[in-house]
Amino acid sequence: MPHVIKIQITSEPEMLRIVRAMVDEVCLLAGFTSMESSKVVLAVDEACSNVIKHAYRGKVGQLILITAGIFDDRLEIEIKDHGEKVDPQKIKSRKLSEIRPGGLGVHLMKTVMDEVKFVQGMESGNCLLMIKKIAKE
Repeated sequence: MPHVIKIQITSEPEMLRIVRAMVDEVCLLAGFTSMESSKVVLAVDEACSNVIKHAYRGKVGQLILITAGIFDDRLEIEIKDHGEKVDPQKIKSRKLSEIRPGGLGVHLMKTVMDEVKFVQGMESGNCLLMIKKIAKE
């Protein structure tokens, strides 16, 4: 049976520090190194920032639910919102050679995590699932 940790925050950027702290602790509990944990924290922070910026268009007070599940072989992090539906086909990372802020979030998430996918079938909002495999010793 997995260990499951859930938190719900509102869509204010300052609330992301709570998410970062939770994800860091969950990663350490799952057995990741400090370096690996930092990368996962960055990926989740970027995903939540994208929810605030794109799904909620910067509107504060909207709900974001973050669920972390620690399994024997993997860490699953699910991020749900009730914002504007995202079409995964329209999400494009920009080229790394383009020097400007933003646009690297999806690239970063896919580089850090083993799987990143939008869960289909949500009546409203979005559900992003990110998976990081736990290396066996």
